[in-house]
Amino acid sequence: QVHLVESGGGSVQAGGSLRLSCARSRRFIASNCMAWFRQAPGKEREGVASIDSIGGSTHYADSVKGRFTISQDNDKKTMFLQMNSLKPEDTGMYYCAARQLCEDWVRASGYNYWGQGTQVTVSS
Repeated sequence: QVHLVESGGGSVQAGGSLRLSCARSRRFIASNCMAWFRQAPGKEREGVASIDSIGGSTHYADSVKGRFTISQDNDKKTMFLQMNSLKPEDTGMYYCAARQLCEDWVRASGYNYWGQGTQVTVSS
């Protein structure tokens, strides 16, 4: 069983920054793909960024490219999302997710494990 715990959410003004963290309760080797999703009220959950824990390759949604950076620590137990130049449309609940491979990473239904989420609110 993989337990994912997000932290780092909060309220900021547009143009500000936040850093989200996702801690795994234990290193589950088969879950090589880690990702961040977000969901705004009344909208579907959307993929924000993913990282291959083994190879380190990353993918981003077009809406966050150049502003967000996904990374992991050396022991691969914690994943991060550095969010800069935040916009009001970035507001939502941010979730950490894990699956075996990063193929079709944006498809939420492909992930086996999810955290409880951390709220990000960006005011204009």
